[in-house]
Amino acid sequence: MPIILVVEDEEPMQDIVRDALEEAGFDHTTVASGRDAVAMIESGVVKYSALVTDINLKGPMKGWEIARLVRQIDPAFPIVYMTGAAAVEWASEGVPSSILLQKPFAPAQLVTAVSQLLNKGAPA
Repeated sequence: MPIILVVEDEEPMQDIVRDALEEAGFDHTTVASGRDAVAMIESGVVKYSALVTDINLKGPMKGWEIARLVRQIDPAFPIVYMTGAAAVEWASEGVPSSILLQKPFAPAQLVTAVSQLLNKGAPA
């Protein structure tokens, strides 16, 4: 079962993302900090299949930076961004082959985005 690493610092949004991923059959880990997310991927203790990150997080790291650091570890790592206000920055800040969801979005859109990226990386 794919394990999705979610970086979101607002509890109501954590609940929406958790419910959507669980209903779609994904396992997940949710953290509120970019530093924690990068450390978890670097450790390799859990083999995460994709990253879902909010852009504007409390603390020093934004979702853009988290995604770039994760891509340094694994250049093909699937990334889904979530944002309410930073969508215009995606073209200049986002990593290639990522998907951006603008809040508010339907839970099914999140599941579709994650599934698309996971299927894209699957061998034909």
